[in-house]
Amino acid sequence: MRMALDLLRRDVAAVQRFSEAVRRLREDVRYCGECCNISDRPVCGICASADRDRGLVCVVEDIRDVVAIENTHQFKGLYHVLGGVISPMDGVGPDDLQIARLLDRVDGGSVREVVLALGATLEGDTTGFYLNRRLQERGVSVSQIARGISVGGDLEHVDELTLGRSIMDRKPYEQGVKR
Repeated sequence: MRMALDLLRRDVAAVQRFSEAVRRLREDVRYCGECCNISDRPVCGICASADRDRGLVCVVEDIRDVVAIENTHQFKGLYHVLGGVISPMDGVGPDDLQIARLLDRVDGGSVREVVLALGATLEGDTTGFYLNRRLQERGVSVSQIARGISVGGDLEHVDELTLGRSIMDRKPYEQGVKR
């Protein structure tokens, strides 16, 4: 309702430009044929880049996760967007996600490692467990992004699950210190 009122107050030409932009968005933006990210071409710029490590695939829940990881400038591989996570309570199973396409990519033979970058939720863990099992069957290495305490965070403010995982997933001190 609020948007409709705002559009009625605007200049007709501005509303027509907006309308045209929405039409072009719907017609020109699609899902990448390789990773399921959004793109204005059949294959997105990340998948088309010759500078990317094609043997390393990061699995994420949705396109916002790709943007977040890309903003770090730390990941040099490719992505695979699932389009959600397994959530039996919401009626979302493995067949409702882009898991079959991921497995097809792995079966293609060029993927050596899959990095699971899913949310630290019950649904994210369920999806990760399922994917790990399916990927291990195919002989590909599976890793998971680190989870833990934020830089600058105080232990007294960290929830017990995060703190427990941080302790269980600890690594030698030398690996955690940049030189």
